[in-house]
Amino acid sequence: MTCILQIGSFTERLNRGLAAEHEVLRLWETDADSLLEQHAERIEVVATSGRFGCTATLIERLPNLRAIVSFGVGYDGIDVVAAKARDIPVSNTPDVLNDCVADLAFGMLIDCARQMSRADRFVRAGQWPNSSLPLATRVSGKRLGIVGMGRIGETVAKRSSGFDMQVRYHNRRAVEGSPYGYEASLVELARWSDFLVLTCPGGESTRNLIDAQVLDALGQNGILINVSRGSVVDEPALVDALVAGRLGGAALDVFAAEPNVPAALIDLPNVVLLPHIGSATEETRLAMEELVLANLRAFVERGEVLTAV
Repeated sequence: MTCILQIGSFTERLNRGLAAEHEVLRLWETDADSLLEQHAERIEVVATSGRFGCTATLIERLPNLRAIVSFGVGYDGIDVVAAKARDIPVSNTPDVLNDCVADLAFGMLIDCARQMSRADRFVRAGQWPNSSLPLATRVSGKRLGIVGMGRIGETVAKRSSGFDMQVRYHNRRAVEGSPYGYEASLVELARWSDFLVLTCPGGESTRNLIDAQVLDALGQNGILINVSRGSVVDEPALVDALVAGRLGGAALDVFAAEPNVPAALIDLPNVVLLPHIGSATEETRLAMEELVLANLRAFVERGEVLTAV
């Protein structure tokens, strides 16, 4: 059996699936240094996620590490450079979560624009008989900017066609054959957009990509939707813009220091806050788990993973 170092706990179903087919060392249940001192040379595969990561230091401590398999599409917590320096393949679980993340992004957009969560709180608090909510923002026919026109970004853009929205996007480079308008300047995309949806990868290359300048360009009527990574947004700048009224609203599924959410965001009426549930449906999580196990089987049987990053 292949000896696997599992960095953190997954769903019980995936935990059982890993243990049924492999020898699994559960790092989070014991003293890490002691476990590595005893078993480092036996470990061939690391099982992890974007949340748990895999550092260069850990990779260095595993002399016979041959593969890293990750649960989730994001891999910014994994030192891919260190892995590739030793020809260690890293896999993730792309594509199977595109629809659910895009569905959530569009749901958040509509929620924030039409004040649905705010209206729900308004009714539950018994305020309806005595007062009324301010008018909300229309969605149909508006301008949608997408930062990161990858698989999820393209799926979000497809959703917008039912709302007769204009779509433009920002990438490091234009996507060949894309039917959507490319904007080389992120600031200009924000200035053009009514809604700015973030679907780009996390990591150092995109850290604080959405800064005060971008937020000010999006403006007092604009709405930011983030289903990528919390690190992509300069969170203090976002809080400042919202509190000062320089940004119209925000819908956030991810945060810089999850699960910690800035206290200043909690009571703002024009902010939708979700606990990182982009892929959190029964169907999608099952597909992600199956892809993790399929990557492992492919590596054990053929020495290669199915969905290398």
